[in-house]
Amino acid sequence: MEAMTKTDVDKLDKGLAAHGGRPLRPRDAATLILLDRKGDEVLVLMGRRHAGHAFMPGKFVFPGGRTDPADSRIATATALHRDEEAKLLAGPGRTSAARARAVALSAIRETYEEAGLLIGESAAFATDKRDWQGFVEHGVRPSLETLRFIARAITPPNRVRRFDTRFFSAWRSDVAVELPGGGPTNELEELVWLPLAKAREADIPDITRMILDELEKRLAHDPLLRPGGPVPFYRLVRNRFTRELL
Repeated sequence: MEAMTKTDVDKLDKGLAAHGGRPLRPRDAATLILLDRKGDEVLVLMGRRHAGHAFMPGKFVFPGGRTDPADSRIATATALHRDEEAKLLAGPGRTSAARARAVALSAIRETYEEAGLLIGESAAFATDKRDWQGFVEHGVRPSLETLRFIARAITPPNRVRRFDTRFFSAWRSDVAVELPGGGPTNELEELVWLPLAKAREADIPDITRMILDELEKRLAHDPLLRPGGPVPFYRLVRNRFTRELL
């Protein structure tokens, strides 16, 4: 476990105002880092948040958002790889298999809602869950087997918003349908594919830059992102922010 400085802590939640009330319980959230290869370069999909958003306006981010417990009840073409599930179940808290599944599926759902990309297999799909109707309409059964768990970060206490965020990755080849107009929520104003080096230079939150650094290091040792790789986990432990590996 590596302790981090106060500056490192500030980097993880820059822009989130502190408050003096009772610490909020972090909410489950998920982010998807969608990757593509162009020659020797790895590109990453990012989108610019609406300037009118209260949270990180105008910043380039990965698609993502809060987990809906109902996500765990969505049928999938394939399950999480057992090594990835084991990593999701590791660490503090009582993460059940159902909760891990819901978090992973929320990354897929948010990528559709914000970027118009449906990850899965072309096949008949049915559900009465409103947020998944795009998969029904376009005949895509979501798939979890290709997701890779890249990082986890919990927002420190005494912040206006707190999230327990799991960062996943997938490849563009895992996308069954790409909608030309982007996602239905229009939360991201601009979608761009950037080389990793260019992405780090964009107007991005500091935590995003840190995760990109982690991803680049992992790709250097494991360009295929095989299942069960090391997962950095950032959190506050006894008033010290730490980085440990799951």
